[in-house]
Amino acid sequence: MKTGITIAGNLIVDYVKIIDTYAKPGMLCTILSKSQGTGGAANVLGCLAAMDSELSLSCCGAVGDDAAGSVIWDFLQKYRIHADGVVTKEGAMTSFTDVMTVQETGERTFFQARGANAIFGPEDLDYAQIEQSRLFHIGYALLLDRFDEEEPEYGTVMARTLAKVQSLGVKTSMDVVSEDSERLAQIVKPSLKYCNYFIANEIEGGGITGIKPRTEDGSLNKEAMAEICQKLIDYGVLDLAVIHAPEGGAYLTSDGRQGFVPSLRLPKGYIKGSVGAGDAFCAGILYALYREYPIERAMQLANGAAAANLSAADSISGLRPVAEIFELIEKYGIEGEA
Repeated sequence: MKTGITIAGNLIVDYVKIIDTYAKPGMLCTILSKSQGTGGAANVLGCLAAMDSELSLSCCGAVGDDAAGSVIWDFLQKYRIHADGVVTKEGAMTSFTDVMTVQETGERTFFQARGANAIFGPEDLDYAQIEQSRLFHIGYALLLDRFDEEEPEYGTVMARTLAKVQSLGVKTSMDVVSEDSERLAQIVKPSLKYCNYFIANEIEGGGITGIKPRTEDGSLNKEAMAEICQKLIDYGVLDLAVIHAPEGGAYLTSDGRQGFVPSLRLPKGYIKGSVGAGDAFCAGILYALYREYPIERAMQLANGAAAANLSAADSISGLRPVAEIFELIEKYGIEGEA
């Protein structure tokens, strides 16, 4: 019997700096505080582990033989995550990101070093472990160089990999990073027909589909969000497309169920940082899919997980068990729109 979730892809150490303002070139800003956490696949794993300590979780990825690699290993051990699928790339550095977060707004800027993630490829995946899982999630497209390469039959190596995982009877999911370029659509589209579930933010969804998610004044266009979900289904997503934004999340299932669920109304001063909020949202959706929640409840859990994440400066400390996330939703949530 298949059980558990395997998360594959980027293993990253995040160095988060809270700053007073984002300085223009040549100018100075003040670092108010700093913290260290994990990012990428590790972040989604940590969120899932914090939500349900009994959930069987496995990791596939690559680290370097350095101090940051030890941070990843310690993290996996702390959360009791199966790590047979994690390989050490001798001579490579572990991927890391310097995350600059403006204190007042929570806006983030990322400085990313790919490191071992750039040489992590499909031959490194533990397919025997993956086959035992019920759900396989990989991220991020555009930050996994080997998986982003062209492939003659499937379009990209990522698409071929997802097709192989599906052939093992495992449901698939993929996440991407925000990149303002034509490369986003070129690399992501081939994989969509091999994704049972696709979860991304409004910037990524807009970049893939060519549909602007916001109006000229910057407000979220809910009709456009629905159109993005529809286009993703048209591109081949098999079961569910979800697009999230700070204001909430839109969804569309392959059988036509759709809606928008607003984010929680958080009080002033609640937000301590937004690094990893998208990963927390993604973890909420994955957990709900694994537990077979109704889609509206799944969206509520995802919004609640993101809200919990916002209560801490790093990517995982704010997460809490599922029951407590629903208490947070009851405290700050509002009714979603069907």
